[in-house]
Amino acid sequence: MPIYWFAVSQVSNIHIPHAVFVFCLLHLLVYPSSNGYNSYMDRDTDSIGGIKNPKQPTKQLFYATLFMDCLSVILSYFLGWYFLFGIIAYILASRAYSYRGIRLKKYPVTGYLTVVIFQGCLTFFLIMHGCSADKTQDIPVLGILTAGLLIGGFYPLTQVYQHKQDRADGVISLSSLLGYKGTFGFTAVVYFLAMACLGIFLFQKGQQNHFGIMQLFFLPVLVYFFWWFKKVMINTEAANFKNTMRMNLLASFCSNCAFITLLILQKY
Repeated sequence: MPIYWFAVSQVSNIHIPHAVFVFCLLHLLVYPSSNGYNSYMDRDTDSIGGIKNPKQPTKQLFYATLFMDCLSVILSYFLGWYFLFGIIAYILASRAYSYRGIRLKKYPVTGYLTVVIFQGCLTFFLIMHGCSADKTQDIPVLGILTAGLLIGGFYPLTQVYQHKQDRADGVISLSSLLGYKGTFGFTAVVYFLAMACLGIFLFQKGQQNHFGIMQLFFLPVLVYFFWWFKKVMINTEAANFKNTMRMNLLASFCSNCAFITLLILQKY
């Protein structure tokens, strides 16, 4: 969702009905289907995502994801060919990430780049394109790069409590490869690069004040991040489900607030 608000804030002439349409398509069909299919393939027994004690997936879940995918593709047609093919590419990449016959997620770098490119870069492009009145293809490269880095900086932290479960399933996530402390260090570097790209992007547009205001929303995330990092340095048991979900919720809330504020500043 933060990527959505960031992308929409950069659209010069927003087609409001299409913007609502894109929001619903992504958040009610494409993303949930991707998560559902991943759960069906993983069959996790320990904490995963936002669920502490997940139930075992059924065949009905698999059929539900297929239905949602088909509906997503059909509805995407009404936003043009670029959006249609982009959604198809996203769905195929998501399936390749989870499907046990391919299972991109078991490769730390390939799996990580798949998430960065499709959840970050491609999604930013599709939102700007689909929400614009003229269906623009003039998408800023720095915006695409920032979106990818924002996803890339946060994603390893969502895996930090799953090392044991992932390895038991034959998956070596980037977080597992880096280790607990390495994950936090990597996140800090990529997050810094994301903020640097965002800053350059907004400074080039003469919106340095907007960038400064946005940083106020990210301060709680930084405070919690370093507090959590300190606890993990003392005892790696702190890299657990509870702390991860707190980070997840805080980062999501603050990021959404920051980019909604940017949208308001840009338009009003």
